[in-house]
Amino acid sequence: MVTTLAIDCGGGGIKASVLDAAGTMRARPLRVPTPYPLPPSLFVKTLLSLGGRLPAADRLTVGMPGMIRHGVVVATPHYVTRSGPRSRVDPALVAEWSGYDARSALADAFGIPALVLNDAEVHGAGVVAGTGCELVLTLGTGLGSALFDGGMLAPHLELSHAPVRWGTTYDTYVGEPERRRLGDAFWSRRIRQVVDGLRPVFRWDRLYLGGGNSRLIRPEQLARMGDDVVVVPNTAGIVGGVRAWDLVADQYDPTP
Repeated sequence: MVTTLAIDCGGGGIKASVLDAAGTMRARPLRVPTPYPLPPSLFVKTLLSLGGRLPAADRLTVGMPGMIRHGVVVATPHYVTRSGPRSRVDPALVAEWSGYDARSALADAFGIPALVLNDAEVHGAGVVAGTGCELVLTLGTGLGSALFDGGMLAPHLELSHAPVRWGTTYDTYVGEPERRRLGDAFWSRRIRQVVDGLRPVFRWDRLYLGGGNSRLIRPEQLARMGDDVVVVPNTAGIVGGVRAWDLVADQYDPTP
């Protein structure tokens, strides 16, 4: 039976567990705070340390924030900052992360095949039904997104960096700092407004709202979004580590 070490890397914390072929966790999930500043070398070291506290696995899946293409970091929003999300960007870290081959580095460090995707894409792999157009939005430090067509992963778009109003990006508009400032009731209304605005853009068959903050959406606002909008558990960010390999099989070479 093939086992997968799945690591979900966020702006505030990094979570990991080992899963069997059915996506069942074989160990209790572990979590550590995301260290800052975070150059690629410390990123790999942190993941190695976390993985070392879990049972051995045959392959590795890592979901991390930002634009990831074929395991290479094009841009990552949080890990280039000096002390975490919304803090000052460090130009030296921008240079280190830009073009960083995370898949190769992690495959070499762990000694097993590795798959590195955007964290929302891994999250989506754990929840999509595999039919029609399915959009996944993750609500946490910022806004993550992933689009699936017929169960296959579409090219990633950094929707979080697009302006939503008054020159404000989606990341800022619905991220954790705004939730704290507004309170759950007003923030939930804002989430509904975002969903209403994106509906004519994607014309999805199903929209999944995940991430750590999705559970805070008020029921009355969720009901107004429609039956095609579903809140899913945040554990999908780890569980998706198994299915992610199948969903990208025709467009991604997992061999180190």
